[in-house]
Amino acid sequence: MGLGLMTQPGNGYLCDVGYYDWYAADNGCFAQGESFDEVRWLRWLDKAPREGCLFATAPDVLADAKATLERSRPYLKQLREMGFPVAFVAQDGLEDSDVPWDGFDTLFIGGTTAFKFSAVAREAIQLAKGHGKWVHVGRVNSYHRLCYCFGIGADSVDGNYLAFGPDINLRKMERWLEQLHQPRSLFEWGGIQD
Repeated sequence: MGLGLMTQPGNGYLCDVGYYDWYAADNGCFAQGESFDEVRWLRWLDKAPREGCLFATAPDVLADAKATLERSRPYLKQLREMGFPVAFVAQDGLEDSDVPWDGFDTLFIGGTTAFKFSAVAREAIQLAKGHGKWVHVGRVNSYHRLCYCFGIGADSVDGNYLAFGPDINLRKMERWLEQLHQPRSLFEWGGIQD
């Protein structure tokens, strides 16, 4: 798929989406925490182009699947009505939640690092694939994690690796993506080794 762009309220990248084949519209909940403003987010999102948008992420609560479900549910239909494919964020405690599979298009694996690379997240990815959903994993900032995520079925990932030393790290990421698409055995995918 190549490199795309992750936008969110306040990062100023929305004006750059035309330079990419695709982009995703995150909600900014992770960065904004308690100061997240749903009205501001919806106004920002309404300015985003629909064409080329991989998904728009419904609001979530870090590391809390139950609170994420409560916060997201009112916006799943609204985001679709606005013309966006919808992402629902899987968080810690997902195994005890009733995932609204028909309400979204992309399962976004968020949560803590421990959750993201847990058996629960791997099972959620397989369930998402069974429901015909796209799978995205957030905060993937190493080649080992990239390989792991694609090895368990992710379709896309994001991270801030490129923001630090873009001149050098862009070349590294391009090599990662080239290597990622080389044929390899299951053994070669390996586990997470950062």
